[in-house]
Amino acid sequence: MKKRVAIYYPPTLKNGQYPLLGQNRQFKFTSSKEIRIFPLLTSSLATMLKKSGNEVIFLDGINLRYDFEKCGLLLDEFKPEIIVMETKAPLFSVHLEVAAALKARYGAKIIFCGDHVSFFPEETLKAEAVDYAAVSGYYDFIIAEFVEFLEGTRKEMPAGIYYKENGTVKGSKEIAEYELDKAPFIDRDLTSWDKYGEAYLYKPAAYILSGRGCGGASTLPDGLNSEKPGKCAFCIWQHALWSRKAKLRSAANFAEEIEILVKKYKVKEIFDDNESGGTWHGEWLKEFYGELKKRGLLGKFFISSNARADSLTEERCTLLKKIGYRLLKIGLESANDKTLKIIQKDEEFSVIEKGIKTAKRHGLVVLMTTMVGYPWETEAEADLTFKAATRLLLYKTHFGDSLQSSIILPYPGTPLFNYAEKNGYLTANADDFTLYDMEHDILRRNFDNAAWCKKMWKIHLHPLFMFKSFITLRRYQDIKLAFTGLVSLIDHLKDYGD
Repeated sequence: MKKRVAIYYPPTLKNGQYPLLGQNRQFKFTSSKEIRIFPLLTSSLATMLKKSGNEVIFLDGINLRYDFEKCGLLLDEFKPEIIVMETKAPLFSVHLEVAAALKARYGAKIIFCGDHVSFFPEETLKAEAVDYAAVSGYYDFIIAEFVEFLEGTRKEMPAGIYYKENGTVKGSKEIAEYELDKAPFIDRDLTSWDKYGEAYLYKPAAYILSGRGCGGASTLPDGLNSEKPGKCAFCIWQHALWSRKAKLRSAANFAEEIEILVKKYKVKEIFDDNESGGTWHGEWLKEFYGELKKRGLLGKFFISSNARADSLTEERCTLLKKIGYRLLKIGLESANDKTLKIIQKDEEFSVIEKGIKTAKRHGLVVLMTTMVGYPWETEAEADLTFKAATRLLLYKTHFGDSLQSSIILPYPGTPLFNYAEKNGYLTANADDFTLYDMEHDILRRNFDNAAWCKKMWKIHLHPLFMFKSFITLRRYQDIKLAFTGLVSLIDHLKDYGD
């Protein structure tokens, strides 16, 4: 018998700020109203469940800006039998309270998923309200199969589901090998795709996944799998969800979904939110270019992507421009090689700098991600990163070049957490998951992290950067992008105090 399944993000605001939860690796509450990142994995799950004949409601109370009353009315009308909630360490306790209220009201089965759950499924199921925990970054496949098991149309419970039996938690993290091309294309109408976007993307914008996991660039790929995937010690997704494995969809499958977004939904820009996109795989990019050309899609849309700097060779950047790539989101993290080694970036700063400059020389817009708050760094070393970021933003500036800055968080379960614990870098706050919000010191600090984070964001106000950005305006859409970007910047600055 088919089920009524609700995928629910409770609108848990804090002092009017929105929690960055779905499709976010580093968590914080933000004042920026421009950040509404499409939660791709739960959207994939919603699509799979609907395609199997279940009734599904996709209720993202955070990004749809609903309050608890509105969400409650919609859930009352839907009467869910199963409720799926993605959670993360800072919201874990409040989500347990929400789950308890939902179970009391609807008697529904509650399934938790997400990176924190993947590290700690047994801990998750200590809560009476949570019936099941789904682990790994393939929880869309796993939960869809599990619902079939509950319906009686599947004989065996899929691996990756933890459950309670006679007071004992059972389950296994050894999951099946899933073929990404077999996942249905996301039902964009079901998941309200047009309500999402970010300040740096042309509208209408849509999000997509070329694969799963961060592909490394320094070795030849094995088919669609990376032989040397990224292993950044702070990246909870790579360790909790992908177990340090990375693979891509086929270029044909990826291009087919893009064709739907462009032709049916008239999307202007598509953001590939896979950890390093497909930029690490040269042969895949060539096939992707061929598929777009065959479908008459070249020049009909922009695509932007996450990318590792060490994959950005001259040849590859030339190909990216031919395909239609506009913006690359590249991890700088720090300009200090000592720090890059500790966080297992597998790139020295000189390599990162070279990749960023190569991309910019080829006319690609670059968004750099930076972090502050490393407990082993001095203020002088933080300043080195600040100066490097400034220098790279001013290098061959194109309109749209930008950066993001955050305070490093060592999520429990990650190699960074283990390193910090071993070396005495954790504070007493590390015992309280609710404090992993960039507002509290989880790592011992040597200086004012918030002030340095704000200082990084304020590089956008550098007079030369603003002038170079202005004179490189080329499209009508850039005027609107400039305005939304400024509004978002002002809100980001509010996140780090006066």
